[in-house]
Amino acid sequence: MSEWNNIPQVKLGLVAVSRDCFVISLSERRRAAVAESCGKKGIEIYESKVTVENELDMKKALEDVKAAGCNALVVFLGNFGPETPETLLAKYFDGPAMFVAAAEESGKDLINGRGDAYCGMLNCSYNLGLRKIPAYIPEYPVGTAEQAADMIGDFVPVARALIGLSHLKIITFGPRPQDFFACNAPIKPLYDLGVEIQENSELDLLVSYRQHQGDPRIAQVAEDMAAELGKGNQYPDLLERMAQYELTLLDWAKLNKGARDYVVFANKCWPAFPSQFGFEPCYVNSRLASRGIPVACEVDIYGALSEYIGACVTNDAVTLLDINNSVPADQYIDGIQSRHAYEHRDLFMGFHCGNTPLCKLADGAVKYQLIQNRLLENGGTPDITRGTLEGDIAPGNITFYRLQSSAEGTLSAYIAQGEVLPSPTCSFGGIGIFAIPEMGRFYRHVLIARHYPHHGAVAFAHCGKALYSVFQYLGVEDIAFNQPKGMLYKTENPFA
Repeated sequence: MSEWNNIPQVKLGLVAVSRDCFVISLSERRRAAVAESCGKKGIEIYESKVTVENELDMKKALEDVKAAGCNALVVFLGNFGPETPETLLAKYFDGPAMFVAAAEESGKDLINGRGDAYCGMLNCSYNLGLRKIPAYIPEYPVGTAEQAADMIGDFVPVARALIGLSHLKIITFGPRPQDFFACNAPIKPLYDLGVEIQENSELDLLVSYRQHQGDPRIAQVAEDMAAELGKGNQYPDLLERMAQYELTLLDWAKLNKGARDYVVFANKCWPAFPSQFGFEPCYVNSRLASRGIPVACEVDIYGALSEYIGACVTNDAVTLLDINNSVPADQYIDGIQSRHAYEHRDLFMGFHCGNTPLCKLADGAVKYQLIQNRLLENGGTPDITRGTLEGDIAPGNITFYRLQSSAEGTLSAYIAQGEVLPSPTCSFGGIGIFAIPEMGRFYRHVLIARHYPHHGAVAFAHCGKALYSVFQYLGVEDIAFNQPKGMLYKTENPFA
């Protein structure tokens, strides 16, 4: 999908507001200083020279930033600010909006140079609430020009995710599996978020795949796969089939994205897929994920949605894993306990058959799906169950997270930061030993108590701050995290 980018590019617009009983030049001078600080920090931002004092100014400012191609808005309270026009900026702007206020600059200039934006932010927030207008407000939204630029920098990944969601289509193939009820969450909340969905039959996918037989592009894609895999290309005879499948998905995305700009997939991958396509789709799924086009396993629609949010926030590859198995005690004692400051219950293994991008594996190779080989090939020499991308996940920081709908159609989310340990798993699949502080309690009182499924999205960075802000902006009220010792969960027994 080289001809179109699946992750949005954020173009910020900066609009200053001014209360008409304050000196307008104060807000304009402070706005210019913020724009200058952004430039020094490498943050591209369009500085609108329209300063908003009233509703007519508000309309002019919106026209100005729209003409400049801005898709995210920073409303800057250079002084107290006009409550109605400044909040209407966010209401009528087609994209996410942030509000930030100017700190006073000097104790030597607190007469004509005092802006009272500290006070103005309170009324701004109150008016946003009255009008039910979502907005991004930093943790401490008052600062100097340099501090405001840092806050704007924090807004960029949040805005990128929000823009992406508002222009996203989730394409699925196949019914959600009967024995994976976790993947059967109601899809109505997707429409509430502004996300479109197109559900298709596995037969649609199979027909399209067969139509791509003999596609002249297959050889080039297979060559690219071979170059990427290197010594991990253990089944070179599979490459043409997998290349044909990759082209099938990319062409389907291009032809079916419709009015949307961005696409992700949630596809049925077993048990019928390998017998009809002749391979497992995992490696192809990993390649698309590395390009910002997540393909969630087992028709996990909210898994695909979660992956895409992480891809936008980090501007990097993500994956979807089972919160899979405990780490054996002997493995913990022999190889982990003396090297890392984690308790045994802080650890678990995250696993999937082979969808994690090669760039996130320590030493990846195309192999076969052991579990499906037992089921479909009686444990014999693998043929149709080949096509997984396997290896231990590379060590480093991660964020485990998910946005999910309940059976009642209410959105909730969790976020937990941790790391993948540089410790061999001694197992199969795309797998790693994950360490999350207080994971044992988090597992019991969030994942189990709040009925989350076994799939979790993984971003390969500590990005909980941005993810939390995204979920807040979307109106998710229940956002859980791995609470530290001494901070009890609602369901936690204080006497345990």
